[in-house]
Amino acid sequence: MENTSDSIVNKVYEFRVLKKMSQSELAKVVGVSKQTIFVMEKNNYSPSLLLAYRIANFFEVSIEEIFAYKEGGPHND
Repeated sequence: MENTSDSIVNKVYEFRVLKKMSQSELAKVVGVSKQTIFVMEKNNYSPSLLLAYRIANFFEVSIEEIFAYKEGGPHND
């Protein structure tokens, strides 16, 4: 039984704003579309592990400083 309310939350927006970058600029650096950055910042998209590492490496922080696993509550099927 899979708990579909689990999610990955992130601080991509905060890190991007502190670096005074646009969504397009960050997207270009990490190799994705501006739309991917947009939905990720809204916590509507969980990035691949590779993309998460690219973003963390770009901001020169550990992956845990930007991304966190958020366990959902009990899920009944």
